[in-house]
Amino acid sequence: MSKDKQDIQELLTLKSIAETLNECNDLKEMLQTVLKELIQVMRLQCGWIFFVHPKEGYSLIADYQLPPALTWENKKPMCEGGCWCLERYRDGRLQRAANVIECKRLEKAIEEQWGDTNGVTHHASIPLRAGDEKFGVLNVAAPHKISFSNKELALLEAVAYQIGTAIKRIKLAENEQKLALIAERNRLARDLHDSVSQLLFSLQLTARGAKEMTEDETIKDMFAYIQQLAQEALQEMRTLIWQLRPHGLEHGLANAFQHYGDMLGLKVNVDINGLVDLPNEVEECLWRVGQEALSNCKKHAGVSEVDIAIHAQKHHVHMKVRDEGCGFSKADGHPFSLGLNSMKERVASLNGEIHIESSVGEGTTIDVIIPLKKERG
Repeated sequence: MSKDKQDIQELLTLKSIAETLNECNDLKEMLQTVLKELIQVMRLQCGWIFFVHPKEGYSLIADYQLPPALTWENKKPMCEGGCWCLERYRDGRLQRAANVIECKRLEKAIEEQWGDTNGVTHHASIPLRAGDEKFGVLNVAAPHKISFSNKELALLEAVAYQIGTAIKRIKLAENEQKLALIAERNRLARDLHDSVSQLLFSLQLTARGAKEMTEDETIKDMFAYIQQLAQEALQEMRTLIWQLRPHGLEHGLANAFQHYGDMLGLKVNVDINGLVDLPNEVEECLWRVGQEALSNCKKHAGVSEVDIAIHAQKHHVHMKVRDEGCGFSKADGHPFSLGLNSMKERVASLNGEIHIESSVGEGTTIDVIIPLKKERG
């Protein structure tokens, strides 16, 4: 292929990459597609993208045609341990597209005999960023290629800037969707409070008034039953509104649990230590699981007091909900299996664990452990 045709092909591929970055809204799909196109247009062999989390840890978010030595045991060499490109990224030395002398991961793969490297020993590393915000590292390589020309590095850097801008766009769109969901929950909560809750409250008052207007004991009992049902429905409605719009969560989990306990008629003792600024999804998961646990205590445990302990450590957060109620026998199954399934699903979505221990007459303990984001990656 002549140089002019090659330049035209590169421009067309870069145009295709730009269109993909502009149109795609799925982060992993976008990075996988762009990585493949970039490797092909530059006539390289393989490439991979690391997302680097703000404090510690990283995740392999995209890869293309990795040699067998790096795909050993479900890409274990790419998902564990450190390497020189990540060290340079973290300490600030990797500011532009750069040649990396050798790949530490490939060196270890050769030493441990994990498979063929297909002649790949070196790679170029390019930081992914948008303005001052950094996201990760793009690495590309080819067999027996130990350096990249200035033109190649300039091309890689141009694509990396486009990728960084697209990542920023997708993250902003995701945040906008989360805010829209919160706004919709708040709107629904307001509508339920202003309409259904008021109707139930009016029904309760009407039943009480009608009960006082008759001397017939049978009719009195019927109105009393209607009043009781309206009261229970109103309580369920308030619980639902809290689930949609957790008043007090903006002031922290302890405040939210105590306010929710007040609404249920429970005294909630909250003990928090080692707490850091938890990710939103972790905090909401703990909140929803705690809500369900407190509701079950009110309905099934026969207690007026519940203890909640939350302990955040470097790699995970641990929450324990304990009551001294009637408990239950595992042989008889859980009396709140539907709620338990909901808890399990929430915790599992964050790669966490949940354990429930209970015995008749000895109360119930719910243990939840959720890894922090860098560990989930």
